[in-house]
Formats: sequence, structure tokens, C-alpha cells
Amino acid sequence: MFSKILIANRGEVAVRVIRACKEMGIKTVAIYSAADRDALHVEMADESYCIGGPLVKDSYLNMAAIITVAKKSEAEAIHPGYGMLSENPEFARICEENEITFIGPGYEVMAKMGQKELAREIATKANVPICPGSDLLKNVEEAVNVAKEIGYPVILKARAGGGGKGIRIVREEAELENAFYQVKKEAKSSFADDEVFMEKYLEGVKHVEVQIIADKYGKVLALGDRDCSVQRKNQKLIEECPAPVLAEDVREKMYEAAKGLAKAVGYVTVGTVEFLLHGNDFYFMEMNTRLQVEHSVTEMVCGIDIVEWQIRTAAGVALAFDQDNILRNRHAIECRICAEDSATFTPATGKVELLHVPGGVDVRFDSALYTNYEITPFYDSMLGKLIVCASTRDGAIRKMKSALSEFVLVGVSNNRDIFMKFMNNSRFVSGNYDTGICKKVL
Repeated sequence: MFSKILIANRGEVAVRVIRACKEMGIKTVAIYSAADRDALHVEMADESYCIGGPLVKDSYLNMAAIITVAKKSEAEAIHPGYGMLSENPEFARICEENEITFIGPGYEVMAKMGQKELAREIATKANVPICPGSDLLKNVEEAVNVAKEIGYPVILKARAGGGGKGIRIVREEAELENAFYQVKKEAKSSFADDEVFMEKYLEGVKHVEVQIIADKYGKVLALGDRDCSVQRKNQKLIEECPAPVLAEDVREKMYEAAKGLAKAVGYVTVGTVEFLLHGNDFYFMEMNTRLQVEHSVTEMVCGIDIVEWQIRTAAGVALAFDQDNILRNRHAIECRICAEDSATFTPATGKVELLHVPGGVDVRFDSALYTNYEITPFYDSMLGKLIVCASTRDGAIRKMKSALSEFVLVGVSNNRDIFMKFMNNSRFVSGNYDTGICKKVL
């Protein structure tokens, strides 16, 4: 097992990884930007190093600085968290060159699954169903021809896209040219890769993902499934485990597809396979080769510390449990608390003047917040994740209502109130909702 790990991230996920390391007896190294000198992960780690200015390109994306700190501190491994460099195969390759373990599936797997058109090809070979679509589009003319062939509406996707960026839905040919160039421009700006492909856009779908974990000895397990259909502008707001109204035979087929895809690419550690569910048919969307923000909601149900086992499998430890050992008889719901204006949804800043975190059995708030902490404009707006778990879905909804009513955050505008709307919405309560629910509730 590793004796020291550097966490190449910040905020909630850095705190989460440090906690897991402490429980495992592993020393931790934090990096931080000039804007994060007072951040909680800086205080919690055994060692902390400032590596640059407030902008992520000068600090949390500065590969050379991170490697320098890792070698100086004699860290044996780097945990990238999520976002930042977590799915950057070049960073994973540089870690390997410097004999530092990257806690992830390896740069070759990341490179394959990070190119969405290549991931579609791999999924097809692994007998995982995919939506009708195209290879990389050379120009607008080719996009027009493909759209005519598969039929509108279609969705344009950046090859390297993620986090809701590099995506446009096109409902008629007149919209296509402008959307094509918008996606290429956004992809170039966000991912330095403007390659684009197209898929058939399915209406009224659920977004369901399968959490997998694999060791270096060929064992691949599904830790559970999550419904992530509550999204605003392709950004997830609420996740629940397991997905409601999902037929058990479809669930099992989805698990087998996810595990089969992981085996096909030689996957190791933690990952997520995302699907679109249309009726009882499901289609591969993408594979996230990292820890997911929403891993917490699955942990509450399956009873396994996903971060701990991510670290263990990266270190070469064999999985000590089998598929039959994974719990599935509970229900958990997660709400992403973000710093934003509740009316306009624009990101907010400010100082945390008062913070009260809900308590009780199976209530969890994963966050890096504390009283007097300053929310700056430099990073993602997510402040934390409020998670509850109960023996039934109805019980989980009631528990979330209670937790939301108890949650207090003064000084920073946040989206807590919108989640109460969902918990009282008949469509959400029924479980029979799809990715269009936000337009009906908000």
C-alpha cells in the first residue's frame, strides 16, 4: 500500500480523498492556488504546497509544478479527484514516466475512452448497444448529410467534451451550421480539441449510469446504478441510487454491458459507464475514467468505501468482495448544493457567515465549507453534496426534505430551495421522470 499520496485537486473532493487516506493510515500532500490558502484541504493534509496563481491553468492544471511537488514530498501516488486533470491521459503518462502511480485506469485506457468516437467503436465490439451516429465530422456538409440519414433531432458532441460543455441539440437543418461551429468553438476553448461527431437525439430518455470497480487481476464488479436525469443544461443536480422504475432484467443487462466494456479495455480502479435509457432499451453514452462527483450516493447503498477501494486497486490490491456481497436493498438521494443565484442560476460568491449542516442517521454532507470561508469566482460553483439514505425511496425523499429544511447557509446565495421543489413534485416523487424534468419544475 502507498505510504504517501498527493491530491491533485481542491475543495470537496480533496477533502474526501484526504479522509479516506487518514482512515487507511496514508500520509497526504495537498497542493493549492494562491486563492485557496485558507481552504480546508490545505489544513487537513499532512503537507501543503502553493503551486501557482488563482487561475486553474496556473495551479491545478500545472502538470510540471504538481510533479515537482510530488517528487519533492516523496509521494508515491497522485489522486486526481474529479475534473481538473483526472481524465487527462498526458498527465497520467507523465506520472508513469516519473515512477509515480496515477490513481486511475492508466493513460492508454483514458486516451481510448476519452475519445468518444473511439469509445463508441470499442463499445460496439464489446456488444454494448450505441445510438445511431457518425464518425468525426469533417465539415458542415458532411454533418448535413449524416443528419438527413439518421433523422432529426440530432445532437452534436465534442470528442473531448464533458461537464455539459461541447454539446448542442439540433432539431432542424436550419440550425445545424451555427450549432456545428458553436460546438467546435466551445470544444477548442474548453478542451483544446475541436473534433465533433453526431448522434441521434432521443427524446424522453433517462440518464442512468453504472458504477464499476476493477482490480489488476481481471475482476470487475458493478457497485450499483444511479439515475442522473435531473439536469439543467446538461449539468446534474440530483442523483439517486438505484434508478427508480428500472426493470430488474434491464438493470442486470446494463450491469453486464458495463462490466463487459470495462473488461474489453482492461480497466482498473473506479469508473462509470453512462447510458441513455429509452423505454426498456439502453444505449452507451460515455465512460468516465475517474471518480464521479456522485460516487457518494452509491456508497450509501452498497456499503463500500469507493475512494478507499480506488486507492487499493491502484496499488495492486485484489478486490476482497464479490458481486453477491454488494448491498442493494436501500435507496439514497443526493442534491448538489451550488453557489448560485436561485433566480438567474448565475454563479455567486461571498463569505460563509453561518453554516448549519443537517444531522441524523444516514445523513451526509460532503463539503469543504466552514464558517468565514470565502467563495471566490475562480472555481466550480458546487459547494457540497447533501446525501441521505433510507430503506425505501419514499423514506429517502422524506429524509431529504427534513435535511433540506435543516440546512442553513448564510452569506452565499445557493440553490437549496430548488431541491425542495423537486422533493414535492409529483413527477419526481413517482420516479417516472426523464431528462426534461427541469423544464417542468424550474
